[in-house]
Amino acid sequence: MTQAVIFDMDGVLIDSEMVYLEAVLRFIKRKNPAVQAEDIQGIVGRTSRDSWEIVAAAVHNGQSWSEIRREYHEETDVAASIDYTRIFRPEARTLLEELKRRGYRLAVASSTHRQLVLHVLFQNQVLDYFETVVTGDMFTRSKPDPEIYHYTAHALGVEEKQCFVVEDSTVGITAAHEAGMRVAALIDDRFGFDRSLADYEVEKLGDVLNYLPQKGECI
Repeated sequence: MTQAVIFDMDGVLIDSEMVYLEAVLRFIKRKNPAVQAEDIQGIVGRTSRDSWEIVAAAVHNGQSWSEIRREYHEETDVAASIDYTRIFRPEARTLLEELKRRGYRLAVASSTHRQLVLHVLFQNQVLDYFETVVTGDMFTRSKPDPEIYHYTAHALGVEEKQCFVVEDSTVGITAAHEAGMRVAALIDDRFGFDRSLADYEVEKLGDVLNYLPQKGECI
């Protein structure tokens, strides 16, 4: 029986992927004005290194991916430049309230660094819904490695098979699947994500309630 629901953040609780893509594009156009959005669209939903290797290939100025990434973060204050209340999915709070009412334990497992995850959750006044918040800077291996999901289950004190995950990207879906958890994929066809390993596909966040009954009930 499902005991816990675990949420990815970017692309799930907040519709952030296009915002981040546009921020990176503005930065790299100063290096190579010929770069277009489609040249770097593959960065969405990938690990940090994979994403910045794509960027480095698009810029093609001799800089390594790590040099470009460092320069971007030195010049760009992501948290200060984005209004996260504007891209917070409006149905998310209603869903969290209903899951709490149904007796589920809630967590976030995001590849994003901890400071930004907490900033986003606090700004949108949903931090208190989550029993634990697990972030990518706590690990040496990123999604699609399942380590983050194994750790989250352990932090909650539940078995992996008792966890239900809401993800959107190929790497996130793969990580949760490999951890032995049920996965609902939030459909987003803008970035070509592979959802084949998901147990369910949902068009909007509230649809996950169809697969999470009241405790003691069966679907």
